[in-house]
Amino acid sequence: MAINLPNYQQIINECKAVQATLVAVSKIKPVQDIRALYEAGQRDFGENYVQELVEKQGLLPTDIRWHYIGHLQTNKVKFLVPFVHLIHGVDSIKLLKEISKQAMKINRQVDCLLQVFIAREETKFGMDATDLDDLVQAIQQDPEAFRGVHIRGMMGMASNTDDPQQIRTEFRQLVQWATTFLPKIKQTDKKPLLSFGMSGDYKIALEEGSNLIRVGSLLFGARN
Repeated sequence: MAINLPNYQQIINECKAVQATLVAVSKIKPVQDIRALYEAGQRDFGENYVQELVEKQGLLPTDIRWHYIGHLQTNKVKFLVPFVHLIHGVDSIKLLKEISKQAMKINRQVDCLLQVFIAREETKFGMDATDLDDLVQAIQQDPEAFRGVHIRGMMGMASNTDDPQQIRTEFRQLVQWATTFLPKIKQTDKKPLLSFGMSGDYKIALEEGSNLIRVGSLLFGARN
């Protein structure tokens, strides 16, 4: 068994202390590893690749809550909407409209997070304040186009840096944008989901208000 159960129990306890949810990032990990963590009590799993997620979903228990955390292309949306629990990485109005369109075809409303750009790295994806303003206006002008989605919160990735203060500052940017823009979008009266923090920075994330952390290598070991 390749999973690290002591790490899992520690992280679960840290999440429970602040009412956060652990998403176990299982991309490119075998089904048996996911099943082992499932048997330890984990139900939320995150995947980055659509085809891999669809295949795993068909092989594993139906009460798993699948989170899509990768960069999503519009032509792949239709494969996820029948079963996905939460799409974390919605980084454009175009993508949000496509998710809504495909969801309405099957009379479903898909929970989504807006991915915002908080890092100092060009390789990261995400919306900025101007994009978020544009989205607010788009929803106000044509709410029907977004009827198939439920914007539950925001997601972001901090810079890959050893400077904890920079990471903390970037996480605070996400919280600030969530406080500013989510009330204007008016799609949720539930507590907003704030998805930030990974294996290297999840402790800082929990301190800064994340309630959804995405952890892989600490649970499943390093990826080759």
